[in-house]
Amino acid sequence: MKVGFVQNNPLFGDIKNNLARVLSVLAEENADLFVLPELFTTGYQFTRREEALELAETVPDGLTTRSLISLAKNINAVIVGGIAEREGGAIYNSAVMVGPDGFIGKYQKAHLFDTEKQIFQPGTTPLAVFDVGCARVGMMICFDWRFPETARTLALKGADVIAHPANLVLKHCPDAMITRCLENGIFIATADRVGQEERIPGQPLAFMGQSQVVTPSGEVLYRASLDREEMQVVEVDIATARDKRLNPNNHLFEDRREDLYRII
Repeated sequence: MKVGFVQNNPLFGDIKNNLARVLSVLAEENADLFVLPELFTTGYQFTRREEALELAETVPDGLTTRSLISLAKNINAVIVGGIAEREGGAIYNSAVMVGPDGFIGKYQKAHLFDTEKQIFQPGTTPLAVFDVGCARVGMMICFDWRFPETARTLALKGADVIAHPANLVLKHCPDAMITRCLENGIFIATADRVGQEERIPGQPLAFMGQSQVVTPSGEVLYRASLDREEMQVVEVDIATARDKRLNPNNHLFEDRREDLYRII
């Protein structure tokens, strides 16, 4: 299986141009699964909830999701990307998954980071795993990485790969993904962005790039730069995510002591 990511630097609020640039890059590439960053068409730092509501889109009939569906059909790939989602009067930091046959599913970010709490509602969608033929794929978004229950839940539900759209500002995440992969015996494909935003005076954000694909054994197959837009595709062996045996006597999931983990 081929897994790819795009690392972009969006111009805040310019949805059509940001989307067009990413679509143009992917149209020339070949992979089974592509992962795009969190909020890859809007930019990240909203100044108020009303601003986010103006830029948010419905799923699956909004511009970004429809455009990704069209591209997925043309290049015969599954695509996961992060958008601002409008659902009635609510706004969510969401990720959509589409494929050659159309819309597959969505996930709304469960763990909101810092000022996101003034903009978005916490997600209500379950942590779901989707069988896309070549693999079973789950989704988490950016700060979800800091909570090990997120990746563990997806792994226990059968995920081979976690698609991880992100706008990272916390330096520990790239190395923490190695641990998440080792803990769960899965692949994680993180798509981050680069560049800076300071739309809230005195609160500059510098996004750290380093998009990457990590294997179940903790090997970083490729890690992108800190500051450049990039696109990368790597080959992965999905079978290695389905064999949870560490040695003849240890199994990653069967050895779990759930009787000791419960908090009474």
